[in-house]
Amino acid sequence: MPPSLGRVASIIRKEFIQIRRDRRTLAIILVMPAIQLLLFGYGVNTIVDHIPTVVVDQSGDIRSRELIAALQNSTYFDVQGHVASSAEAAAAIDAGWAKVALILPPDFGTRALRGETALAQLLVDGSDPNVAQTAVFAAGVVAQVRSGDVVADTLARLGRGQVPGGIELRPAVLYNPGMQSVQFMVPGLIGLILQVQAILLTALAVVRERERGTLEQLVVTPIRSWELMVGKVIPYTATSFIAVSLALLIGRYWFEVEIRGNLILLALFSLVFLLGSLGIGLLISTISQTQTQALQLGQFVLLPSLLLSGFMFPREGMPLPLQLVGLFIPLTYFLQILRGIILKGVGIDVLWPQALALTLFGLLVFSVSANRFVKRLG
Repeated sequence: MPPSLGRVASIIRKEFIQIRRDRRTLAIILVMPAIQLLLFGYGVNTIVDHIPTVVVDQSGDIRSRELIAALQNSTYFDVQGHVASSAEAAAAIDAGWAKVALILPPDFGTRALRGETALAQLLVDGSDPNVAQTAVFAAGVVAQVRSGDVVADTLARLGRGQVPGGIELRPAVLYNPGMQSVQFMVPGLIGLILQVQAILLTALAVVRERERGTLEQLVVTPIRSWELMVGKVIPYTATSFIAVSLALLIGRYWFEVEIRGNLILLALFSLVFLLGSLGIGLLISTISQTQTQALQLGQFVLLPSLLLSGFMFPREGMPLPLQLVGLFIPLTYFLQILRGIILKGVGIDVLWPQALALTLFGLLVFSVSANRFVKRLG
């Protein structure tokens, strides 16, 4: 073997030995592609179906039941239940457990029976344009097919001398009548920016100081471990809030996304969400030995948040196991809070389940990570 090839072989052997010794980085390198493939393969689904729907059936006859069954059978809509009034239907959409409400007036069946136009209303949550467009289109097609059946039935009963009206479905898109995607993306980007700032900046800053040896120098000073942790966390909390404030200003005055809810409530919920994100950043810093490891672990956390939280793709179109995984991602709840306050203008009376989930997660993760951080320094 020529001397040059021998030297190259020695370097290759040394690098493989180093990779084998760095088991954390090796595990991340081997596991990350598989996780990415699974998430992108199952989580990225632009087809929207199984849209949660509530029904206000004030007619209560066979005609109304047939239309409801046709919507359910289309697989685009999942009827979650019946409510008594339009106000209750709108409240269900405000709360987020329904995206669509079908409202059938008391005379729906009788008008169809007489050969007159039977009116029905479709309330659609426009905060997610993809879901709204699919719901309006799919419901329109189903209503058109049912209208043809009603016309044929009425002609058979009344004869061809009369022209029946069939069914007319009137959609009303709430919160985002123009179904503009920017109204959906801006609140989501605010949540994502806050999470990225808190997790990556905190993790990288602590690991960087450990690499340079300055963290150990701080430990031997009279400063206590918890004081060091608080001093580390507060600057990144302030930086993250500044980033969110700038994003809100740009969204409001450049993209013209009106903030309909309470800004103080939004700031409070952002602080709760930030608590959990900072905890994740601290936890990553206690696991990672190098900045590369911290960055890779940060991406490992951020990728599921990006795909499974509802930031880009509707969670209704994901397989049930991935929907369940999304329930353990704090960004899932924070996005519902952001879009609820900014687009819908709802308050704590509607958003308390999401707020409770965020609070429990934030307290748990921050407590665990702070304990590990203090012990690591000790």
